[in-house]
Amino acid sequence: MSAQALRIPRSDFGRGHVHAVAGCYFVASFAALGLPPYLTEILPELGDRDARWAGVLYVVPTVFGALGAPLWGRLADRFGRKRLLLRAQLGLAVSFLLAGWADSLATFTAALVLQGILGGTFAASNGYLGAALEGPALSKALTLMQGSARAALVAAPIVVGSLSGWLSPHRQYALLAVLPLTAALLLAALPEPAPAGQPRREPETAVTEAPARVSLRGLFALEFAFVFSTVISFPYLIELVDDRLPGTSPTVTGVLFALPHLCYLVSALTVHSVFRDRPRAGLGLGFACIALGLAGHGIADSLPTLIAVRLLLGAGLTLGLVCLSVLAADCAKGRSPGRMFGSLELFSKAGAVAAGVTAAAGSARYGPAAPVLIGGAAAAVVAALLPTLHLRTRWSH
Repeated sequence: MSAQALRIPRSDFGRGHVHAVAGCYFVASFAALGLPPYLTEILPELGDRDARWAGVLYVVPTVFGALGAPLWGRLADRFGRKRLLLRAQLGLAVSFLLAGWADSLATFTAALVLQGILGGTFAASNGYLGAALEGPALSKALTLMQGSARAALVAAPIVVGSLSGWLSPHRQYALLAVLPLTAALLLAALPEPAPAGQPRREPETAVTEAPARVSLRGLFALEFAFVFSTVISFPYLIELVDDRLPGTSPTVTGVLFALPHLCYLVSALTVHSVFRDRPRAGLGLGFACIALGLAGHGIADSLPTLIAVRLLLGAGLTLGLVCLSVLAADCAKGRSPGRMFGSLELFSKAGAVAAGVTAAAGSARYGPAAPVLIGGAAAAVVAALLPTLHLRTRWSH
């Protein structure tokens, strides 16, 4: 069957296709999202006795993923979104194998660099969906995609922590390389949703009459700020829990790490229904919850308190991710999806890079509570300023 025959119009792109893409992203991202929290345990095996490089290495894939995302997005628009999505899955498999068998810090770092350069499955998946869907259908699909990421962040730390008694997190990289290979096989059966090289264009009336709720630049800025304020708490959370609650089992620590993402899984679709027509209000509330939740991490000294502040952070994470998906779907209308989502991924990863570097510097100087306090302060500033920012623009090609 020809490639043209395999293409399907947007009207025939159904829920099953969306679920397949989201499921494949979950499978592929299991190692990419679940193992980095254990860098503080992996690095001593490779010569970094005090795991001082954990914060920096946490974002090495992000740095190189950010540099490559816009290029991969443009290539997807030109040569086919499905083809570039398959490339990303296979690239992850290669990098995971190298990371799992690395016997030095330099080799492990090189594997993380390759993960960033060859990966990019989230932007590739969103570009694929953006070629087939629009408006509320696209924002709901993007919300589901974020659910896949949160599901991986819920399951993977718990599984990795539970398996660490039999197989070190370092060697689990090689074992989990089979997951993106499996995802690539599943994705090979999906169609190309739209002809490559042809950006979606809306009727002129839609372009001139429908105002966007946020400009593209505004979306990029909000994405950067949101990722910075949330990701900064990730690299040293395990160390913070060990500092506050000595003797906590790896499984309990994994559950604490996963709680905010579990909140997203439980409530994201409900939040999407409530805030899809008022995403800026939901985003402001989300930043406020993030600020309060992270500030609470700085003073939590018991398991119930830690659970409470993790749940508050989860509420902010859910509100922020859902409302950013709604705004991204707004901005995607009339634009080439690969290029737009590749650029959005650039700013997302830039926020994660800034967060990782800041977390490493803050933790080294002020202790493991510093990253959460810095992230909380950043979220508070955005929550205070968001109502005053003028981010509206009109649609343009």
